[in-house]
Amino acid sequence: MGTKEKWKMLSISAVMPAYNEEDNVGPIVEAMVATIAPLTDDYEIIVVDDGSRDGTAQKVKEAAQKYPQARLVQHEINQGYGAAVFTAFTSSTRDLIFFTDADRQFDLNEIHKLLPLIGEADLAVGYRSPRRDPFMRKLNGWGWSVLATLLFGYTARDVDCAFKLFRREIIDEIGDQIVSRGATFSAEFLVRAKRAGLTIREVPLAGHRPRVAGSQTGARLDVILRAFRELIRFRLQLWAEQAP
Repeated sequence: MGTKEKWKMLSISAVMPAYNEEDNVGPIVEAMVATIAPLTDDYEIIVVDDGSRDGTAQKVKEAAQKYPQARLVQHEINQGYGAAVFTAFTSSTRDLIFFTDADRQFDLNEIHKLLPLIGEADLAVGYRSPRRDPFMRKLNGWGWSVLATLLFGYTARDVDCAFKLFRREIIDEIGDQIVSRGATFSAEFLVRAKRAGLTIREVPLAGHRPRVAGSQTGARLDVILRAFRELIRFRLQLWAEQAP
């Protein structure tokens, strides 16, 4: 059986959170269709609008009129990055979940680096090599990954990289254990997966590119403070779970 025929036997949920991504979300849905459609006939594209104040939701609705595989899920108010990702995961219905962001910073065709790993690993995760972000954002990302490793042990070199592929059943297994709904969600997801005995394989992503539209929210003070609160709470929770 050829590689193309092998993947056509699978079904894929391509999911992404979006917050004020009016200029990006239409093109990313187009690009996702172009990437996934050659792989399988059985796929869906889920965009979770996390209480955007711009036209993000309307752009997704317009894309869904053209592509019936696309579906909008909305949070009435902004709940945070992790909340949007969790909603995206739990809203998915296909065998595999392909997760990325709606900001168009990733080359979606690099999913071909992840697909061969499913079967020999439970999760295939990317790391940005190189990361095409401003210096301070790269420094903050590096520091966050180092801190997560110091607190929880090694899971991945780029814990917040929004380019992952895994089986939907993993959410059924560990989803109810994940309590972070802010920026700590990605770290907790990987730590919970590792502690559940799931295997993680990493691949470098050479196609990361600078943001061309919209603005990032990760540097906002409220986002940063929430992330650290969640990180500390998660560390304390794990110690409590390990207590005799």
